[in-house]
Amino acid sequence: MSVPWRSAADVLAETLRRHGAAPDAVHDVGAAWDAFAEFLAVEVGGVEEADGDGFIVEWGRWDWNDDLPALSFGRLLAVHDTGGDGDSAHRQPEYRKVELQLCFAEDPAWAELDDLGLQDTGFDHHVIGAPRRAALAETLRLIQSHPQLAAMWRATPVRSAVASERAG
Repeated sequence: MSVPWRSAADVLAETLRRHGAAPDAVHDVGAAWDAFAEFLAVEVGGVEEADGDGFIVEWGRWDWNDDLPALSFGRLLAVHDTGGDGDSAHRQPEYRKVELQLCFAEDPAWAELDDLGLQDTGFDHHVIGAPRRAALAETLRLIQSHPQLAAMWRATPVRSAVASERAG
């Protein structure tokens, strides 16, 4: 059974709650990751194309987060049925990003976060099931291989939020 793409952020929020993490007050990054992995196993209806469902992990400092160090777990969906008009055969999908953003206080352990040379894992579009679980495990290994990110993983976020917005 799939959930409508418009409900995906609600599904992520509810999954976080089941893992003991309030969407706006995550205290355990590992529990949030487990919830995110569970969320990525949920079929989403309205996805436009075969590679229209992917995930990414991003990190850095962004002005919309008051330049606090942050981690973002995001799911990118190429969707249709956005209420637009025109010939559906020629319409391009709209890209939506459903994400959990985790913000952290300043700490010497990740002071050089911007110097990692990369700011994300890149999008992964493995299909739901064993291929996606393997991709998630590889993503976690990549994150844990960077001391700054591993330190953030062990820290308690100062704030968090689930959002769904147009990507791009």
